[in-house]
Amino acid sequence: MIKIAIAQINPTVGDLEGNTEKIIEYISLAKSKGANLVVFPELAITGYPPKDLLLKPSFIEDNQKKLDEIIENTHGIAAVVGFVDGLREIYNAAALIKDGELIGVQHKTHLPNYDVFDEKRYFTPAKTCRIFDVEGVKIGINICEDIWVEDGPPKIQSRLGAELLVTINASPFHAGKLKEREKLIAKRAKENWVPIIYCNMVGGQDDLVFDGGSYIFDREGRLIARCKRFEEDLLLWEPESKPEVIPEEDPMEEIFNALVLGIRDYARKNGFDKAIIGLSGGIDSSLTAALATKALGSENVIGLSMPSRITSNESMEDAMEVAKNLGIAYKVVPISEIMDAYTKALAEEFKGLPEDVTEENLQARIRGNLLLAFSNKFGYLVISTGNKSELAVGYTTLYGDMAGGLAAISDVPKTMVYELAKFINMKEGKELIPKRVIEKEPSAELRVGQKDADEIPPYEVLDPILHAYIEENKSKREIIAMGYDRKIVEDIIWRVDHNEYKRKQAPIGIKVTTKAFGFGRRMPITNKYGG
Repeated sequence: MIKIAIAQINPTVGDLEGNTEKIIEYISLAKSKGANLVVFPELAITGYPPKDLLLKPSFIEDNQKKLDEIIENTHGIAAVVGFVDGLREIYNAAALIKDGELIGVQHKTHLPNYDVFDEKRYFTPAKTCRIFDVEGVKIGINICEDIWVEDGPPKIQSRLGAELLVTINASPFHAGKLKEREKLIAKRAKENWVPIIYCNMVGGQDDLVFDGGSYIFDREGRLIARCKRFEEDLLLWEPESKPEVIPEEDPMEEIFNALVLGIRDYARKNGFDKAIIGLSGGIDSSLTAALATKALGSENVIGLSMPSRITSNESMEDAMEVAKNLGIAYKVVPISEIMDAYTKALAEEFKGLPEDVTEENLQARIRGNLLLAFSNKFGYLVISTGNKSELAVGYTTLYGDMAGGLAAISDVPKTMVYELAKFINMKEGKELIPKRVIEKEPSAELRVGQKDADEIPPYEVLDPILHAYIEENKSKREIIAMGYDRKIVEDIIWRVDHNEYKRKQAPIGIKVTTKAFGFGRRMPITNKYGG
């Protein structure tokens, strides 16, 4: 009787040594628990996605040397390990190894080339589909996209007599993705009448979060067991195992967990111990600070208040209250005198001209400079605080509030910002983010009396239009036909299109929606279409 372990690990792209050590550690752990076979994620040795590291022949050779090292550590157990095969032509591959020997290799057949995926740039597709014998069980191995394609490798392998399908994956998170995968894998298991072991990667890598949630489905398409989400896990399964009761997850909880993991791994994997955040007393910076505190610990987060003469007493009080509630360090550096120096330096050139957005943006850029000064001096990671709604329509200052190393909530629409803030308070059972911060009207506070609603549509109107245009690729005509005012739709679309240049210069953010600004959305800056 075969006993299988799913090793849901968190590799780091390019850390061949560290990833290999982790794989060997989990092989040993699975063996100690009596497993005959342990399954690792897609490209576990290299991390995913390795991008242009794949263009370096030395990287390919070194990853294959690491596979040899792993093979030497498989006495008494079999393992499926993702790696890069080949040299001139390279393949996204899965190695089946057992008792210190390479039993066989299965290459990936279907190479995704949409959204954040760019595999046709690097890999050659598989030429054959195979099945293997492990402990008397015929097993088909396929890789991520292969299971998503109708009539793909799972069907071929089942026809070849596979009694079990093993799928290794690096499937990134977006809200609702877990259910999409469940539905798909259940369908593949049922239509091929074969159990499926689905091993997914976990961890943050640049702008992507891999949520884990690896599954086991029986041949009738029933979910038998699932790994933890957003953390490493080792799951053991035998064919006679009874199904687990797997509770439903709160949609806000999975987004919260994805953002926390994304922040934690971005900092950890890039060598940052501490982060600094500009605390304005508004909802965006408060949410960002709460997420960073959960990710890094209160002792590793600094809130920096940078009030001007325009900043209200209420905002300063709220910023201080947020820092106190979170238990983070709180510092105040006023910018009024710095702004006076800028005004004086520009007085002659700006003589006779009214104050406008120029002076507003100068304040934001002073704050960006101060945050980056702390970063330079103390090695802090600057986490910027802009949300997706603002970034979409350009209601943000280049080199100002956009300055930073990570834009943690840049894929979180403003309406979701409020939902997450309320969720955090509910989860903690207390007001980490004060009620006044959640309920007050949002303002950039760059001029007296400024309110977001005076410059952009209300967020409950703006966000659905942005969702339709950015995530669903609907045209202007289609969005107007949904019942939205023509002038509002035209204005929003114009703003989105004409602020692409800002987003191209923004720090990377953490993807939580189906279409984030970044690698998966490649729009031209110079663009006259507007439809």
